[in-house]
Amino acid sequence: MKIAVLGGTGLIGSQVVTILRAGGHEAVPHSQSTGVDLLTGQGLPEALTGADVVVNLTNSPTFDDASPAFFQTTMDNLVTAAERAGVGHAVILSILGVDQVPDLAYYRAKVLQEDILKASAVPYSIVRATQFFEFIDAVISWTADESGVRLPRTPVQPMAAADVAQAVADVCVGAPLLGVRNVAGPDVFALDELGRTTLAAHGDPRTVTADDSAGMFAAVPGDVLIAEEGAVLAPTSYRQWLAR
Repeated sequence: MKIAVLGGTGLIGSQVVTILRAGGHEAVPHSQSTGVDLLTGQGLPEALTGADVVVNLTNSPTFDDASPAFFQTTMDNLVTAAERAGVGHAVILSILGVDQVPDLAYYRAKVLQEDILKASAVPYSIVRATQFFEFIDAVISWTADESGVRLPRTPVQPMAAADVAQAVADVCVGAPLLGVRNVAGPDVFALDELGRTTLAAHGDPRTVTADDSAGMFAAVPGDVLIAEEGAVLAPTSYRQWLAR
């Protein structure tokens, strides 16, 4: 099976390519560095020629009000090129609970991305994953200073990027879902608790204070980022990942 991996040199994309190739598939990574630009459409027809599947793992460079325009343009270009090339399956990576956080511009943008794919003529699959372990340090840094960190008590169920990549690869080689597959980590944390665990693992003496108005995740209502029944739970726990 020939699979075009857009964003194939990034954190998730590079691992997806490795997994697919190990499974005997012809996985071809594409990015701006290889001459494919989803924003302009440059190189896209060539990248999709002969592809059975296209997976889009590109991401907006910002999380603000500019992100909807990015996803509008890139997805319009993608579905148009995929339809013309006769690609039989298009896959994107989204966020678990994304349609339940209307106060975040980036989440609204990801819903737009999903909607454009659903409205296209290309059979599709959407993988909605929870937050990545690899981004926890960045989340902490948003509301940190020299003396401490403020984090909301938002429930989260994060997972390792390697497990996200495996979930995406599994969907790529299967029949189009014509819907969504939810994937999540094995454990639920309050975000402030996760912050304390992370700082302790790093030997960081700073104190984490629960502040339900702090940072981007303060806008998340209730437990919408927690997997519901039927989600695929990844094998790697946060403490296992930290120990590595």
